[in-house]
Amino acid sequence: MSSAVFSGDETAPFFGFLGAAAALVFSCMGAAYGTAKSGVGVASMGVMRPELVMKSIVPVVMAGVLGIYGLIIAVIISTGINPKAKSYYLFDGYAHLSSGLSCGLAGLSAGMAIGIVGDAGVRANAQQPKLFVGMILILIFAEALALYGLIVGIILSSRAGQSRAD
Repeated sequence: MSSAVFSGDETAPFFGFLGAAAALVFSCMGAAYGTAKSGVGVASMGVMRPELVMKSIVPVVMAGVLGIYGLIIAVIISTGINPKAKSYYLFDGYAHLSSGLSCGLAGLSAGMAIGIVGDAGVRANAQQPKLFVGMILILIFAEALALYGLIVGIILSSRAGQSRAD
């Protein structure tokens, strides 16, 4: 490529796109695990107490939201990579990579927590209905972990483009 067409570091977009992929892939892995694990608990509990199935679907919904967090960061990152319009340096690529990893790995961790708590929580709720509020609170704190990753990911991706004055 000639320098008139491309400005910045030629390998930098690789890291940026890797960050977008990491955000989406890891967040969706967390969402899938959380949905599957808590869904098994809902199905198992629903055999004995079918009237509680809709009330017990909360962990499945909360796990599904994790994929949306990864999608948001992936879109933010991918729209920020346009080396022909604006110079894109390694600093920008690393900022986008760290943004994607922070959101994606936080989403994966939160999905694992939501899945485990959701599975055990809906089964326990079927036996003792007073546990429902406690289960919801634990799920909210697990979801907050992914939200922290989303916030840090947005802050890190906003740092891209600040490496040099163009």
